[in-house]
Amino acid sequence: MDYKVRTRLSRILVDDAVEANADITILGWVRTVRVSKSVAFVQINDGSCMGSIQAVVGDPENWPVLQGLLAGASVRVKGKLVPSQGKGQKYELAVDSLEMIGEADATYPLQPKRHTLEFMREVAHLRPRTNTFGAVYRTKSKLAYAVHRFFQEHGFYYIHTPLISTSDCEGAGDLFRVTSLDLDNLPRLEDGKIDWNADFFASEAFLAVSGQLEGELLATALGDIYTFGPTFRAENSNTSRHASEFWMIEPEMAWAELSDNMDLAEEFLKYLFRFALEECADDMAFFNKWIAKDYDLCKMLESVVESKFKRITYTEAIDILNKSGQKFEYPTKWGEDLATEHERYLTEKKFKKPVIVTDYPESFKPFYMRTNDDGKTVAAMDVLVPGVGEIIGGSQREERLDVLNARIKKKGMTDMDNYYWYLDIRKYGSVPHSGFGLGFERAVMYVTGMTNIRDVLTFPRVPRWAKF
Repeated sequence: MDYKVRTRLSRILVDDAVEANADITILGWVRTVRVSKSVAFVQINDGSCMGSIQAVVGDPENWPVLQGLLAGASVRVKGKLVPSQGKGQKYELAVDSLEMIGEADATYPLQPKRHTLEFMREVAHLRPRTNTFGAVYRTKSKLAYAVHRFFQEHGFYYIHTPLISTSDCEGAGDLFRVTSLDLDNLPRLEDGKIDWNADFFASEAFLAVSGQLEGELLATALGDIYTFGPTFRAENSNTSRHASEFWMIEPEMAWAELSDNMDLAEEFLKYLFRFALEECADDMAFFNKWIAKDYDLCKMLESVVESKFKRITYTEAIDILNKSGQKFEYPTKWGEDLATEHERYLTEKKFKKPVIVTDYPESFKPFYMRTNDDGKTVAAMDVLVPGVGEIIGGSQREERLDVLNARIKKKGMTDMDNYYWYLDIRKYGSVPHSGFGLGFERAVMYVTGMTNIRDVLTFPRVPRWAKF
């Protein structure tokens, strides 16, 4: 018998790579324990897949370890994998050796009963052991791999952009400040303002809200690049879709116009959703049954994968909304941004598939988006999907230095000394280029059916909450 090598449950229950009567060792955590006079059943999960395995112990009175074995304890179990006598499981483990590695007592918060998602946020350090969060984090891991695989297969180079920045990409001003100054004794100039020259970086610095601007620089040297990393927003927004720390996927392409950008975004989303359906089948079946109870999650993702995204301009979208006969909470007039209710109407009722809306008014879009010939709109795009609305935002970037300078002036941006390097790529060999951003956790929410971003972040950072 060879018990030396640990066998992951996924090898048994998902891959079907272990034959019956094999001698195996399982390392995992106890879900439940049932003891009778003649036999004991210990349900064990090791996190590698949704399923657990039932360890069967004969003559329980000869196993003193069972007396202190409770839910949450970690164990090492050796035995023979045998066909199960019970329903709903292919195999069980006939135990030869059972060792408790780490005990757990009756205070273990995740007892075998249903817990609310709100409760599990309070025990975020333990919730990965549940079916729901184990499935979320496994799926999230595989989707992260899919992101890299997609871009690498398409010839993009993965770059890292700074997490500490002196510029605000979006111009929103919702930034976390980074400083080494003594907050109880701040150095000040004669006019009373803080002397940032005395700070660590000799200037104001912030946690980055995006890697886009730096990404544009790399794209104009390497061709096609992507970033995939953490970003930070000090936006005091307590909604189910906003977090203060999250990960962003931001590709940038040199020589690409808005149509190329739309093509890439559509192909990328379809790739991610197809990957989830094919490579995370067990976990997706769980989400379909227990999380997305009001709709068929897998069918929705399949419909996105199989559809040809509809492309309309913002002006066309406003016209459609105004003629819809629908009563909306927010106005549908030209010059106002689209609200989620408008986006969902377009995707769920009008076209019944994903929609890409382009050419938004320049008044509410960032300074870097390319101005269209009409002078009123910019070459922006939002990808809208049924169920949530916007999931991707992007644009063709303004490559003309004179037009960009005029836009900056119109926006009233007075701190452009910090952006000299950004303007330089318009001075030296400027080229058309485009890109977009996808909030990774929002994509994970869409794939898993989870409705709160706090439940797809391992340890969420939101206003008034930075525990763990």
